[in-house]
Order: sequence, then C-alpha cells, then structure tokens
Amino acid sequence: MPASKRLPTFLVACVLAAAVLFAHTPHAAAEDVLTVYTVNYPLAYFAERIAGEHATVVFPAPPDVDPAFWMPDENVIAGYQSADLILLNGAGYADWVEKVALSQFRLVDTSAGFSDVYIEMDDTTTHSHGPTGEHSHEGTLAFTTWLDLRLAVLQAEAVEEALAKRRPQLADEFEKNLEALTDDLLAIDDAISEITGSIEELPLVMSHPVYQYFTRRYGLDAVSVHWEPDEVPDASQWLEFQELLESHPAGWMVWEGDPIEVSVEKLAGAGVGSVVFDPCGNTPDEGDFLTAMQTNVENLRAAYEE
Repeated sequence: MPASKRLPTFLVACVLAAAVLFAHTPHAAAEDVLTVYTVNYPLAYFAERIAGEHATVVFPAPPDVDPAFWMPDENVIAGYQSADLILLNGAGYADWVEKVALSQFRLVDTSAGFSDVYIEMDDTTTHSHGPTGEHSHEGTLAFTTWLDLRLAVLQAEAVEEALAKRRPQLADEFEKNLEALTDDLLAIDDAISEITGSIEELPLVMSHPVYQYFTRRYGLDAVSVHWEPDEVPDASQWLEFQELLESHPAGWMVWEGDPIEVSVEKLAGAGVGSVVFDPCGNTPDEGDFLTAMQTNVENLRAAYEE
C-alpha cells in the first residue's frame, strides 16, 4: 500500500486511545446501571425513587401472593443471584433467603439499624394466603415495618446508603432523591398522626395480624383477627368475633383489601363498619406506594370523621 494511503502510527494510537476512553465513560457503559432485586414492593418503590435511571429495579413476586411467604422458583432465584444488590426487609420477612445461596456482599437488610425495636408476635393461629399455603405467625417477628412511616424512612435511608456505596459518583443525586422521598413519607406519617390523634380512644379490629408497627406508632386501640377480604368468615370465626366485641367494642374493622359484600353487611349488622388500609406489601393494582398510602389516609379519615 502506498505510504500516502497509510494512517500515521501516532494517529492510529490516538484513535485506539479514544475508543478505549469512550468505552469506559459513565454515560456509555451499560454496566453502570445497577440491577437491584427486592423482596417486597415498598423496597422496590424506594429504590426506584432514589436510584432513578441509574438502576433497573426488579420485584418478581406475582400479584396473587403474599411476598412475605412466597418461595421463588429456580429461575427467579437465579435472577436474585445475578443482581448487583438485593434489598431485604429484615425482621424475618421472606425467610426463603436463608435457604438459598446468595452473595452476602450483595445483601442489604434495610431494617437492621432498628432491630432493637422489632415486635415479637405471640399468635398461634394457622391460616393461608392464596397459593402460598398455610402458615402460622407463632414465635415470629412482626415484619410490616414500613407501616410505621418513620421506620419506612430509615429503610429508605438504608437503600440510599447501599446505592451510594456501589455508585459513589452518584451519591449527591441519590441523596437529593432520598430527601424528596422522605418528605413524601413523613407527610403521610403526619396525616395519619393527625387523624388518629383526633379521637383519644377508638377501638378497632384489624382483619389480619400485620398492623403491629402501625398500631404502635399511631397509638391505636386495636386487636387482630384472621379474616381474609375475599372469604366469608365461618361460624367459628363469627362467634369468636362476637365474643371479642364484648370486651373490645370496636366500631371499625380494618381490612388489608376490599372485603366481599357479605362480610361488610354482616359486620354492619353488628354495628361495625369496614375500612381498607392496604399494607401494600405487593404491587398495587394501580398507582404506586405513595398513592396507595394516600388512599389509605383518606379511608382512615372517613372512618374517624364518621
């Protein structure tokens, strides 16, 4: 080849150097986007709000299960194993993580920082959640920590810290996003505190034993039963409930989801109203965690004002 048509050696070197530099710039490298897996929906929402475009957040539980008791299959577990970060709720939530091989380096227990205020359960009733099968809460920890919105803020802070450790160059952006999320969560906390503080004593019955942190945070006079929103209480459940009302004259039943009309009517006949406060452990049918909590606030407000 004629010398006039050859690229000078120094020019070739410059082109190669530029190609290497471009390949390693933050905006060009796809591997800079973190893959984050979570064990429940609240953590997925927190991670999405904080990381923004810098993470692909995966919460793989199907919509018809309680993620706390769900056991993922091998393919889903493989997804967790390949993640850059795995966000755990802690307090015994999703105990399947103790039974499979997951990198300890990738695991982040978002409630570890307040483990000294975990609530231990003494319930002994066995019940089921759809396809997840039967289980009992006896001797376990209450795990819906995020229903105390101040604890939810601490969990969000743990998420931000984990993200910043893996992408320190984005720490300022993550912190800014955390501040916005914290404002939203504390606004919900303030609203619930205002509503529940408007009446000193309002006996409540919770349809399921998942409101322990919620009850403690907002000083509620509440006891729990084991009723499912989509099932009609059987004769023994109804008898136990009537006996409960004799010592705990509740005016409202707080449900995890929309109860069937038969249950609503039967409760109304006993002078007990029905109100929905969705714990939002799984992905809501519409909206997101914040809008679900805002709906919960309005439902609660209607009950307290009636």
